[in-house]
Amino acid sequence: MMEAIERLRNQIPEPARDTRLNLQSVLQASSLTLAQQWGTAVASAIASRNPELSRAVIADARASVDEAVIDDAIAAATLMGMNNVYYRFRHMVGKETYSTKPAKLRMNWIGKPRGAKADFELFSLAVSAINGCEVCVQSHEGKGVGESGLTEEQVHDAVRIAAVIQATAIGLEAGEVLRSLPTTEAATA
Repeated sequence: MMEAIERLRNQIPEPARDTRLNLQSVLQASSLTLAQQWGTAVASAIASRNPELSRAVIADARASVDEAVIDDAIAAATLMGMNNVYYRFRHMVGKETYSTKPAKLRMNWIGKPRGAKADFELFSLAVSAINGCEVCVQSHEGKGVGESGLTEEQVHDAVRIAAVIQATAIGLEAGEVLRSLPTTEAATA
């Protein structure tokens, strides 16, 4: 069921062994539905900007969920990619004048996702955590837990998936770098 991800796990180098182990276990989060689990993983993989990881996660997700979940996850990743930059800037600058200006950024998918609104909030929260936008994390956690009926356990499991997917992207890059370098013996010869 996770064939593509399993192939990638084997490319993560030994110093990132914990990530290999976490990737296997975190994608079996018990508090999440399959749509929530895979949508969070897809959104997080896209946000982690590793095409190989994104392809593997989407390929494995397609075996478990319909395309609406994948579409919502991609929409969440791209919209939060935009919103996290914009709202993080407004928050970091801290000037009231920026806070009063309308964003004037199209975000129609947020209001009408193809799947469950609560799931979309979860995907958006995971991406916002990866991107480090405090304002968006607080907003989507509040909308998810407070308004959409998600539990704190579901939010926690989704953010755990996001963290491990991000670590996987970094581990894969480290493995690629290590494989491209001469071995220690060759470097000293």
